[in-house]
Amino acid sequence: MERFPKGDCEVAQARELIRALRDRLGEMTTQLAWVERQDVARSNGLAGALRLQAARLRRDIREAKGHIDRLQRRYLSGDERTQHRRQRHA
Repeated sequence: MERFPKGDCEVAQARELIRALRDRLGEMTTQLAWVERQDVARSNGLAGALRLQAARLRRDIREAKGHIDRLQRRYLSGDERTQHRRQRHA
């Protein structure tokens, strides 16, 4: 249930936030790939720290994707590109 209509300002802010989240998502994905390439089979403290860092990055990546999805559904579902996409698939 939405109380207020979405204005141009909110849509613009949502687009900018989505862009920023996607940029950060790319950075985190690159960082996760680097961490996963490290030799974590070692039993030293570094391996444990790398596993913990990888787990945190995976969690943050999931959260960022969730935020992007929610912003798109809430603010961009009426976006012209989204409507055009829906019409092609209907």
